[in-house]
Amino acid sequence: MRHFTLNAIMKACEGTFSGNTERINDNFLNTEVDDIVIDSRKVKPGVVFVAIDGENVDAHQFIPEAISAGALLVISHQDLGTTDFPYLLVKNTGQALLDIASAYRDSFTDLKVIGITGSVGKTSTKEMVAAVLSTKYQVHKTLGNFNNEWGLPLSIFTLKEGDQISVLELGVNHFGEMRRLSKVAGPDIGVITNIGIAHLEFFKTREGILKEKSSMLEDIKEAGRIFLNGDDDLLRQIATVHGTTPCYYGLEKGNDLYATHVESLGLRGSKCLMHLPNGNAFYVHVPAPGIHMVKNAIVACGIGQALGLSTKELTEGVNSFVALAGRNHLIDTGNLIILDDCYNANPVSMKASLDVLALGIGRKVAVLGDMGELGPEEAALHAEVGAYAASLGINRIYGIGPLSKHLVEAARGKHKHTEVHWFPDKDTFINEMRKYIEIGDNVLVKASHGMDLPQIIEALKNLY
Repeated sequence: MRHFTLNAIMKACEGTFSGNTERINDNFLNTEVDDIVIDSRKVKPGVVFVAIDGENVDAHQFIPEAISAGALLVISHQDLGTTDFPYLLVKNTGQALLDIASAYRDSFTDLKVIGITGSVGKTSTKEMVAAVLSTKYQVHKTLGNFNNEWGLPLSIFTLKEGDQISVLELGVNHFGEMRRLSKVAGPDIGVITNIGIAHLEFFKTREGILKEKSSMLEDIKEAGRIFLNGDDDLLRQIATVHGTTPCYYGLEKGNDLYATHVESLGLRGSKCLMHLPNGNAFYVHVPAPGIHMVKNAIVACGIGQALGLSTKELTEGVNSFVALAGRNHLIDTGNLIILDDCYNANPVSMKASLDVLALGIGRKVAVLGDMGELGPEEAALHAEVGAYAASLGINRIYGIGPLSKHLVEAARGKHKHTEVHWFPDKDTFINEMRKYIEIGDNVLVKASHGMDLPQIIEALKNLY
């Protein structure tokens, strides 16, 4: 962390020092913090530990371990009584974490923040935007998928001296969460990738998702910019936000930013002609498969242009993109081409990944696990994905998990070139994998995070 003191933390979260307060003096309050963590296992001298009361674990029980590990300060919303150490007592540690992150973000007065949300594609868009902007600026970005009410602050705490731009991913699954995140992020530029059907269990309808996701735009700073996927029917309904007209991007010429002459290079990406609002057009190679990655490159170029990048810098930035593991990450073992997209899944992203797999040259194999948080329609939505996979002529569809049985049954017999099999769990599949995966296959692996399919990726990498 950069020049952030205990005094600044105390003021940000409006905490009161309790316990043994004999050490509390100006020297102590002016001590600069090395880091702020919520995992007691990451505590070391110079670190502040915030005891979060989570759904499954209350971190207050680990305060003794944090103190033993040398925590500079502990923040608690429980009265710990008489202690031999000082601690900061707050109303709620979750809110304190957000408030501290907001204060730390505001300490970077010249920082430009780009906030990215949407039903799918947040992480890949974030990575593409960061790759493009890195050709000109020192860029900070969200750690992995640290995009919720705990993860966003932890990402912000990694801002360091010299950072000029921060690309932050904002993820929600309940009403009211977005404004809590966007107030902390304070974006200068806002991006919404799409309005799909993720988290329908909580949002009920796409319109509900639109309402929650678009509330981020309420916190766009004055004179800020808004980029919306203009190919999305619901996002197209957003005309202005507090006087700011969105810049629409997509594959249709009615958008302000768009691409033409898109040429697929199979699982090795695409070429396209990029069109910017100023009339400039240039060819780029998007080194990741799928039309959605072309869209990510489009919005990244639009943001880059808005922030002063040249055509050369935009082109170099797109070419430098490398996908994160688990996020449409291409792995060429020499014997297999693996599309590692197994971090998470919903029906929209599952179909998008199947579209990418269909671009493969050779036999196409889909290893698909259960999708979570789909509510009462989960069986029908799994079946819909299975039927869609078969309609693409995917050669082999292997379903893993109880819900994926609906996917497999819907795909069975739908296409003469499609063979399907179902496995109750990943271990069963891994044990029988050699019977079902052949040298030269293009293999997509995708499921919700809880299915833990990265183990399958590792097994595939070592199969031949």
